[in-house]
Order: sequence, then C-alpha cells, then structure tokens
Amino acid sequence: MGAVNPLVPPGVYAPQEDTELLAEALAEEPLPPGAEALDVGTGSGALALEAARQGLRVTAVDVSRRAVWAARLNALLAGLPLRTRRGDLFAPVRGQAFDVILANPPYVPAPHDRKPRGAARAWDAGGDGRLILDRICREAPGLLRPGGVLLIVQSALSDSERTLRMLRTAGLKAAVTRRQRIAFGPVLRGRERWLRQRGLLHHDENEEELVVVRAELPV
Repeated sequence: MGAVNPLVPPGVYAPQEDTELLAEALAEEPLPPGAEALDVGTGSGALALEAARQGLRVTAVDVSRRAVWAARLNALLAGLPLRTRRGDLFAPVRGQAFDVILANPPYVPAPHDRKPRGAARAWDAGGDGRLILDRICREAPGLLRPGGVLLIVQSALSDSERTLRMLRTAGLKAAVTRRQRIAFGPVLRGRERWLRQRGLLHHDENEEELVVVRAELPV
C-alpha cells in the first residue's frame, strides 16, 4: 500500500490482504492520469488513496458515516484529493460514469440473513456471502464508460463463478485475474464449523482463497 498507513477508527474496516490484492490489480491497469475512479465501500479510504496516488480522480463512497469521515481525514493527512460521498452502494453517484470501479465488498457467508449492523457491515453478507456482490454485479455495469473496468475482490467461498456469470450476462468481458490463499481470520475461524456443515469449506481446507475479478465493458 501507500507510504502513509491510513488511520482506522473502531468500526471501520482495516486494510488487509484483500485490500492489498485489489491494489496490486489496480496498479496493473493502464489508466491515464485524470481517469475517473470510484471506490465503493471505501472503508478507511485505503484503496481510494492508492488510486489518487496514481493520478486518478477518485470518488469514494461508503454507507458508514464513520468510514466517510475516516477516508476524508486520511486523504487530508496524505495530501491527496478525494471526493467522498455517504450512501448505499451506488446511490450517491447515480447518473455518473467511471473509467474504473473498485469494490472490496462484504463477502463472508453468515449463519443468518438479517441485515448486519455495526462493524459487521464490513464483512457479513448473508447466508451465501452475496448480499452485496449480486447488487454490484447488477448495478456497476451501468456506471462504466465504454472500455471501463470493474475490479472486485471476494472470497471463493462466495461463489466467484456466479460473479463471472452475472457480469458476462451484463455484457462485460470478465475473468479472475488474481488468486491468493490466506490463513483464516477471526471471522472465518468463528464460523469454520458452520461453513464446513454448509459444504462451503471442505474438511481438509485450512485456508481461504481470495480472488480478483476483472470485468471490462467493451468499447
């Protein structure tokens, strides 16, 4: 990540391996300076600031008021321009178009389908882990410019093949471009037995696989 570690107040998602993986994917995109970027579900603003360091014009959105303030503060401390908006997913940027959209959404399957609250909003994503992923797959294509790119990081536990199918159905060229296996974090460790009972984890699996899905809207 960048030279300045972001401040992360309680209740805001701290940058982790998935953040790093998505930042690496972004760094490989041949985007010209001044290209318009959207970081949806920005958390502390870590990815948004990586995009700003690359010379992109960045809008960062989060439903959490605390996250929006954290992103603003981190942009100020880093001396980087950043537009921040508070709202539910793409609602604050309706009618706009972007060259790249970054998404590190909640993707951890949860043993309940109720709407998550507090810090759990950063990871809980319904029984199949797709509470937000499906919305991104449906709505993000309409906000891309021709030739624009959507980059999503998610767990293989939340069905990356479904992500690919939905994006291809929407007319995008989609593929998994990065994979990384990581040790279970505290949330997955707490749900390991349930995940195995559901068949989402095999009995011999002791790591989680993260993937980056890259989807491009043809010109």
